[in-house]
Amino acid sequence: MKRRAIISVSDKTGVIDFAQGLVGLGFELISTGGTYKALDEANIPVKYVSEVTGFPEVLDGRVKTLHPLIHGGILARDCVEHREQMERNGICFIDLVVVNLYPFRETISKPGVSFDEAIENIDVGGPTMVRAAAKNHGRVTVLVNPKSYGEVLNVLRETGAVSAGMRKRLAAEAFAHTAEYDRLIAGYLERQLEPSGGFPQTLRLTAQKVQELRYGENPQQKAAFYINSEAGTGTLAGGKQLQGKELSYNNWADMDAAWKIAREFDACAAAIVKHSNPCGVALGRTPLEAYQSALASDPVSAFGGIIAFNRVVDGSCAEAIKECFYEVIVAPDFSPEAQEVLSIKTNLRLFAVGRRENANANSRWMLKSINGGYLVQEVDQGTTSIKEWEVVTEQKPTEEDLRALDFAWRVVKHVKSNAIVVTDYCQTLGVGAGQMNRVGSAKIALEQAGEKAKGAYLASDAFFPFPDSVEVAAQAGIRAIVQPGGSIHDPEVIEAANRLNMIMVFTHRRHFQH
Repeated sequence: MKRRAIISVSDKTGVIDFAQGLVGLGFELISTGGTYKALDEANIPVKYVSEVTGFPEVLDGRVKTLHPLIHGGILARDCVEHREQMERNGICFIDLVVVNLYPFRETISKPGVSFDEAIENIDVGGPTMVRAAAKNHGRVTVLVNPKSYGEVLNVLRETGAVSAGMRKRLAAEAFAHTAEYDRLIAGYLERQLEPSGGFPQTLRLTAQKVQELRYGENPQQKAAFYINSEAGTGTLAGGKQLQGKELSYNNWADMDAAWKIAREFDACAAAIVKHSNPCGVALGRTPLEAYQSALASDPVSAFGGIIAFNRVVDGSCAEAIKECFYEVIVAPDFSPEAQEVLSIKTNLRLFAVGRRENANANSRWMLKSINGGYLVQEVDQGTTSIKEWEVVTEQKPTEEDLRALDFAWRVVKHVKSNAIVVTDYCQTLGVGAGQMNRVGSAKIALEQAGEKAKGAYLASDAFFPFPDSVEVAAQAGIRAIVQPGGSIHDPEVIEAANRLNMIMVFTHRRHFQH
């Protein structure tokens, strides 16, 4: 019995070679539209779908494969009853379905795409054939990924048939393909209904596994890394590792924390992170200057940390980095000189995120799993500008004070709560993170800053519930404080700052990070 394959693909990668291989194995090919044209121009024997159905493509190509002679051939089981019905109705078995769908994701990603254009790129016949073939995988092989073409051809050449196990695996991949396609369409339409970004009634999540990791936070925990297929270029997850050992679960978590801090600043910045908290953040005229200042913030904690830059790492910066031990360096890119300098540290991971950020790179939402469910919130993007701040004390800040407080405020946003950061104009001096009370965090940050706290600046990610932290800061010599405000005890806190001759500003925006 002659074997038949229907091929209708949007992504034509490898389809010519695959089709030639099938013809060589005795398959009769059926095709549609652009795929038919590509195969015909390559001199590959192929039937146009209308030759099989006896019915032309109609409605601007919206209807071409939706016909009993196609779907009967896909869905029929190899049994006496079905064979009799097929013979009566002139239906022939189709054994192989090769389909991938209209480029809906690519279409809606284009700037200025119209709603009508998006709707026209919703495939109907393709998903129907894929689902029919996947349902009937007991007899039919379905292919939605060009990466599988070579494997299937090799199996057909070696054994003459695709095994039941492989058909089942390919069917699972096919259903995943159509499920992701439907998720994209549903999400797009929901965004048209809720352009302000409301939360959907059903949360649809898909991500592609990139690799399994050695283990999770601890050796007894299995782990894997997945990428959000909608994020595109310009994201940490979409970056490229240039050298070094395989990245671990904890590496990825710390890289994310470091990269977010580096991206917080327009000026050249470096951030050194340990256990998702910064131990040193600084600005500089060059990556080298920023790195040296960040390292000087806390050289002890920096050992074995992860550094992120918001500028390309050059050779001079690399020379300084190689003198210390780090796990990962993250940057938009590395100059050839920097890569050569750091190549001697074979275990050091260099990770290039990319120099340009895609407009769709950043998700609007953050997810956190809890026992049996998910918490979803908007990403805490940006912060209040200096112009929106309120000076609440008798002492008023200078422009220089405000710039220093802005630096401290942008850093404290990325420290685990309760968070206190002490800085000068462009360098962290002390970081107090994750304490159960705010005065405890303040004491840690001030102790780390030491004598440098005199005349320095302090930022708190949330309001001061009592004046005690302000009094501790004054004893250390802090000049000015930036905090959200909003406590019922704000008057007492402000009174303490006035009594201690300090500057205090309210941002009226909290950056609590649980």
